[in-house]
Amino acid sequence: MTKTLSVTCRLLLILGVFFAYEFYSDRVSVARAEPDIRLGEQIYRANCAACHGDRGDGKGPEANRLETKPRDFTTGVYKFRSTPSGSLPLDQDIFRTISRGVRGTSMLAQLHLSENERWAVTDYLKTFSQRFKFEKPVDPVPIPARPPTSREIIALGNRMYTNAGCNQCHGVQGKGDGRSATELKDESGNPIAPTNLTIKPFKSGPGPEDLYRTISTGLNGTPMPSYADVLAPEERWALVFHILSIATQQRPRGMMGLVGEEVQGMRIDMRAAMAGMMRGGGMMGRGGGMMDRNMRDMMKDMMGR
Repeated sequence: MTKTLSVTCRLLLILGVFFAYEFYSDRVSVARAEPDIRLGEQIYRANCAACHGDRGDGKGPEANRLETKPRDFTTGVYKFRSTPSGSLPLDQDIFRTISRGVRGTSMLAQLHLSENERWAVTDYLKTFSQRFKFEKPVDPVPIPARPPTSREIIALGNRMYTNAGCNQCHGVQGKGDGRSATELKDESGNPIAPTNLTIKPFKSGPGPEDLYRTISTGLNGTPMPSYADVLAPEERWALVFHILSIATQQRPRGMMGLVGEEVQGMRIDMRAAMAGMMRGGGMMGRGGGMMDRNMRDMMKDMMGR
């Protein structure tokens, strides 16, 4: 037990030092560069390929260990978008997912990367699919101003929940146990579970507008359809308020306050970070200067090597 605690403390210390180092270190040539494909590829291979694969097909060496399978970028199909069902995402949508992560999965917020680096990855991800060469995303689904909450709008949302068939997958009480729940698969044929709407946080984001967006756009590649043509804007807002009214639980948190597979994602990210630092270049093997060598020696000391 003592040895396990000691290793855990070392990992936590490494994690803290790593993020402090990445935040305060001099990122001159990379962080200030304009986003470009070569930079995006470099960052992708160092930070993303372990799960998403060198070819962007979602078949990286860590993929089989994950319950929520990494996105296959070669299809050009993205779940989290602001655009209508079936459309390509906007660049801002891809950037948002990279920056925020997807809660409850191994896809963590990549805020150790600078804004320019995240934009570079956004550009590079688009090279995996021919769709981006021949199609353009359409205008985003508008999100009208949020109405004030009330008993009446929550009651309307409860009716919409049943009328729109949400209970068939998510269950009568929203616990993800509807009659169709065990039969659902994603576009690759992998089993996919409907979200338990009684537990926060949601994958789409923390705010009511994020829920409204998901209800309006659907999640491409999954059985979750768009309701933009089925429910009026006020009915979609009512459905949002109903879901928020039943989302009364929080997912159990693990190491560093992480949720579900986020813990596995942190381990994957840490292995990538340590590999990059041991090569002498920080997170991406970018340097080799005195700061990088000092950081490498510090990590060796903390790991007892």
